[in-house]
Amino acid sequence: MDILHDFPIDTSVSRVFSAITSPAGLDQWWTKRSAGKPVQGSDYQLGFGPNYEWRAKVVRSVPDGAFELEMTDADADWIGTRIGFELQQMKESTQVRFHHTGWPTNNDHYRISCYCWAMYFRILKRHLEHGETVAYEDRLNV
Repeated sequence: MDILHDFPIDTSVSRVFSAITSPAGLDQWWTKRSAGKPVQGSDYQLGFGPNYEWRAKVVRSVPDGAFELEMTDADADWIGTRIGFELQQMKESTQVRFHHTGWPTNNDHYRISCYCWAMYFRILKRHLEHGETVAYEDRLNV
């Protein structure tokens, strides 16, 4: 099972790459607190609050082009899944091709994650295009 999303963001590819790879960028739209460097083989800490301190390994990193993590410590359904982005600069925007691959089953967690990714990408897009910020606790309610 895979989750796939394609969408444009009206900003440069370098700004999008920073937002999906840097801890400061991730903390604006996805994580509560993160740490890591976008270098192949490095580890990321992805904090989502108590009992949700997850980890991932960078399996692909092409500056301003692509980024992919493999989940190594997370909820059972997420372990071994891959979260990735491919970026392409268009005239005045960046085309984002997202994948979250390797889900074991079409269960409730998979279905909820499909929804959550779409909501997070709306926040990412609004943040990069309009400078909006949303408190972590409110992100799935905007």
